[in-house]
Amino acid sequence: MNTLISTPVAPLLQRLFEEAGTACSPALTAVSAEERQRLLASRSDYTRLYGELLKDLWLPVSAATGRLLYLLARSSGARSIVEFGTSFGISSIYLAAALRDNGGGRLITTEFEPEKARRAAGHLREAGLADLVELRVGDALQSLAADLPESIDLVLLDGAKVLYPEVLDLLQARLRPGALVLADNADDSPAYLQRMHADGSGYLSLPFADDVELSMRLD
Repeated sequence: MNTLISTPVAPLLQRLFEEAGTACSPALTAVSAEERQRLLASRSDYTRLYGELLKDLWLPVSAATGRLLYLLARSSGARSIVEFGTSFGISSIYLAAALRDNGGGRLITTEFEPEKARRAAGHLREAGLADLVELRVGDALQSLAADLPESIDLVLLDGAKVLYPEVLDLLQARLRPGALVLADNADDSPAYLQRMHADGSGYLSLPFADDVELSMRLD
């Protein structure tokens, strides 16, 4: 049995992607493109961007990226996964489905906006995967600062792009050799890309698919 393509997960994902495609944010449309770019790059204003302007948008991974996450987690035998940026839980479903098919494990995922976290928890229950997931609510710089697994197999970065380097700092010491890090919308985090591509970074990294950076921990 493959959890990803079976009921209830497959029809649930189809429905959630449809809902994501119709969501809108009047607050965001009232902000100029220049201001959006400033907020996206701001280390001090990301709470406004994600807590106010983007709180009604799903911001999911694409279906192709979701399948990539599932494939990476399955092929690496991942049992311990950390996700930065739950949103409404679509990517969490892909990751937890892989854990189920790997025989079990734990996904720690964190979401800044409480209502998104509440909805995501409901979707995970509907998928029959909630028992594999610990959903932490709040700023990831606090929620991922403690109580982490001794060894992490896979990381998804898909929250505030400006925080990618700092979130990686919280997790890096626990990444096992060969651990995979997938950063969605990585082009919006130039500091993260510069770090991953630098000589002596400790990672082998390459762009993969559309705006995804895939990296492997070397040591």
